[in-house]
Amino acid sequence: MSFARTSSILTRCGFASLALLILGAGNVQAADEPKSSAADAKTYQETVQKGIDFLKNKGQAEDGSFSSAIGPGVTAIVATSMLENGRTATDPSVAKALKYLEGFVQPDGGVYSPKSRIRNYETCLALVCFKAANTDKKYDKILANGEKFLKGLQFSEADGRTPAEVSYGGVGYGGSERPDLSNTHFLTEALEAAGATADDEAVKRALIFISRCQNLESANNTEAFAAKNPDGGFIYTPAGGGQSPAGKTANGGLRSYGSMSYAALKSMIFAGLKADDPRVKAAVDWAKKNYSLTENPGLGDEGLYYYYHLFAKALNALGEPTLTDDTGKQHDWRAEVIEELAKRQQPDGSWVNKSKKWMEGDPNLVTGYALLTLSYCKPIAK
Repeated sequence: MSFARTSSILTRCGFASLALLILGAGNVQAADEPKSSAADAKTYQETVQKGIDFLKNKGQAEDGSFSSAIGPGVTAIVATSMLENGRTATDPSVAKALKYLEGFVQPDGGVYSPKSRIRNYETCLALVCFKAANTDKKYDKILANGEKFLKGLQFSEADGRTPAEVSYGGVGYGGSERPDLSNTHFLTEALEAAGATADDEAVKRALIFISRCQNLESANNTEAFAAKNPDGGFIYTPAGGGQSPAGKTANGGLRSYGSMSYAALKSMIFAGLKADDPRVKAAVDWAKKNYSLTENPGLGDEGLYYYYHLFAKALNALGEPTLTDDTGKQHDWRAEVIEELAKRQQPDGSWVNKSKKWMEGDPNLVTGYALLTLSYCKPIAK
């Protein structure tokens, strides 16, 4: 993301008073941010390098792919993680991965495996990757066509939906199935990569769906579950009466959980909500009350590294150098993320989750998540 683009987003969110410095693509740092120690910087560099070395030397196949058995999505995540950590599109490993992804560009503009049932997921990840590599405008056409394809998957007036319907504005994995917050946040990221702004109608529609995923009863969410657990966090989907893998409260409410709460916070910022918007305030309050780097709040180890990525990306977008939890403890979250991920890194440089749910038993995927997380935590010298 460019400085102008990032600054515009933060201005709309009421954080414009922070003097911003850019440290690498997509990374926002505040001028009054806690400065890192030499040890922090050394740990960061060593951790990133070991992760990239693992991917290049042990993770990548001859055709440029990473974990191709589960489609092109992992390759897109891994290539993006390298690009966001200073490697370029001409790096041999990145170039091979990009060429592999180009082979999945479809006539309809999507970027997915033939007969794929997760077309939204795969296309969104690919567009974000192509954007990160698009320094010479090589991928302009793919980004433009991909944007049109993704907008066609969103539940909207085009398929007879109205704003009053709970599915409106959301998107699922790529077919006519139920929409969910995970896929909808991927959509907002891909639209941003393709050049959309908060004024884009697809982004406005997505915000309507995202708001309905929040445990916050308001004019933006009148679903029955919203009043039963009004903690400001987010669930997986409001469709079908609502669903959360974190389970239900005693009164039948739906429990919020970490990965979706940070996914939503990030997406609301992109969609133009300001800091004083009740939805943003409630989401930030939830983050303060549920601050954790030892688990995905509400789910434990499940989806932990997906959570780390969304945690770092959302707090980076928020523009806050520290976060004070509900006990009054102030967290230099970037330094804490570096420490936690360095501790969890395997001797060969990879990361892997002991919980294999959501494919996090795959070291290529998890290492990609970890490196993306670290790309938002780059230390700045004292």
